[in-house]
Amino acid sequence: QLQLVESGGGLVQPGGSLRLSCAASGFTLNNYVIGWFRQAPGKEREGVSCISSGGSITKYADSVKGRFTISRDNAKNTVYLQMNSLKPEDTAVYYCAACTSWSCNDVQYRGKGTLVTVSL
Repeated sequence: QLQLVESGGGLVQPGGSLRLSCAASGFTLNNYVIGWFRQAPGKEREGVSCISSGGSITKYADSVKGRFTISRDNAKNTVYLQMNSLKPEDTAVYYCAACTSWSCNDVQYRGKGTLVTVSL
């Protein structure tokens, strides 16, 4: 079965850290641009970060620059999102997507998401 599975979400206090993982099964991630997106209740989906297939190029939303780091381990068929200095406004369902273009307008695979809650 071809799928992406996110993990690592949970409840964390403001200022804390989490590392999200996006693991692929049934296909090879290293052929794809991988994007992390998030959607909070009542808000539109937001692109958080993306990484090129080789891992040398990354991009971040202004809202997370300097706090989040995207990386990939193609040998493990997994992409990570390290989230530091978390804020309550980072609360959302985070999901990853495998795309064939840098814009990630052409999602090939998408996970179901993992919930991140930043609260006291």
